[in-house]
Amino acid sequence: MKKNQTLENAIAAIPSGAVVMVGGFGNPGTPFSLINELVRQGQSDLTLIKNDANEPGHGLSRLMENGQVRKLITTHIGLNKRVIDLMNKGVLEVEFHPQGMLAEKIRTAGAGSFGFLTDIGIDSEITRSEDLLDWQGQTYKVEMALSADYALIHAAQADWLGNLLYRGSAINFSPLMAMAANHVIVETPDLGAPGRFKPEQVHTPGAFVDSVVPLESLTSDYGILEHHVRR
Repeated sequence: MKKNQTLENAIAAIPSGAVVMVGGFGNPGTPFSLINELVRQGQSDLTLIKNDANEPGHGLSRLMENGQVRKLITTHIGLNKRVIDLMNKGVLEVEFHPQGMLAEKIRTAGAGSFGFLTDIGIDSEITRSEDLLDWQGQTYKVEMALSADYALIHAAQADWLGNLLYRGSAINFSPLMAMAANHVIVETPDLGAPGRFKPEQVHTPGAFVDSVVPLESLTSDYGILEHHVRR
């Protein structure tokens, strides 16, 4: 079954109040076209999960600056003064996690588990007393898995069935998020027929993907990814 959808229809499936994971580490892997359409459509009261907040006026930051986001779950926002200001004013709730911890919380959800035990950060401000568990003479922190209603993903290449290939460091959180969300929307500038990839090449199997949005071109938002080379 072809999973192709228009940009407008794919994003229209996201309701206000949804929890949305967004792939990307800075620019690489960030699905700017999907984000920009979400800004245009105006869904509100969103909870976003992403490694970072992008830079002011760019990517994920546009949603927060536009007042569409209630909560951001992330690892850092230090490159975005506007988002910092929104947090300090109490307009935006921000929940921080160490980067590796955020990745593992997402991976755990995708694996079908509820959480995991760790000793990282036990004596730090990121740990509450109610998160601690004593077991067999050791104290651990309970980290709950982190899932989402939707995931927005950028893939370098895809086929109609939703099999995805990422390029270089743009892979980052995307395979984990594709497994941890109930509905996965993918954008790609290079969409082709099934059979174009060898099985061992596929990073995210089509079983995890619900919608694939073909992009005619990549805007300047994508930075170095603008120089996409088709294979």
